[in-house]
Amino acid sequence: MNGLSPARERVGAWIESPRVQRWIIGLIVVNAVILGLETSPRAMALAGPALIAADHAILAVFVVEILLKMYARRAGFFRDPWNVFDFIVVGIALAPATGPLAVLRTLRVLRVLRLVSQVPRLRFIVEALLHAIPGIGAIAGLLGLLFYVFAVMATGLFGASFPDWFGSVGASLYTLFQIMTLESWSMGIVRPVMELYPHAWAFFVPFILLATFTMLNLFIAIIVNTMQALSEPKAAPEQGFESELRALRAELRELRAALAARGS
Repeated sequence: MNGLSPARERVGAWIESPRVQRWIIGLIVVNAVILGLETSPRAMALAGPALIAADHAILAVFVVEILLKMYARRAGFFRDPWNVFDFIVVGIALAPATGPLAVLRTLRVLRVLRLVSQVPRLRFIVEALLHAIPGIGAIAGLLGLLFYVFAVMATGLFGASFPDWFGSVGASLYTLFQIMTLESWSMGIVRPVMELYPHAWAFFVPFILLATFTMLNLFIAIIVNTMQALSEPKAAPEQGFESELRALRAELRELRAALAARGS
């Protein structure tokens, strides 16, 4: 807020105060419920006009909030990625209901995602995911290479007998993806293949061990490691403050003991 007029500082402090932000979070939750009810024909038949009016009123509050933040921060408003996110989400909700932009009206539910920008813990998780993208990208590339190698092998091994599952590299890639998710992989795919190729388990079991239990766990490890790395700089000042506080308490106890010794 440095360099801003007192009026802008007061507006910025008010709109970003915990009390106002708690109200905004409450409105986001209410708006999420309203958007869900608007998909129900029965709810719209019972209270359609009221739901639409409440939705428009909450949207108006979001617009006023964005405008007040823009007034308080001026150009600095768009330097915060979360403010840009809120601006885009609210802007999509203002798209006309007719014409070429009418399809954007279906994206109104994105307003619920504003809850991410308002809750610090959710915001921290999203920031950790964004910081983990380089590591996730490397693992995704390795996983894609693994998929391609196994898909070519599966097409050559089982394509002639099972063209629907392994007739082409594309079909094999999709089938292997289903196997990786462990959705009906045994009874639905592998056991029928093993009826013709009894040793097919030697192909599918290593694939599952590599793709499901190794590669996917690497994704989780990268995300957890990134979250720990982001939380350590925040925890370090707190730990330093606690150590200084303990040292100050020890000095006060020593001072009290010295004063008590002199008094006696």
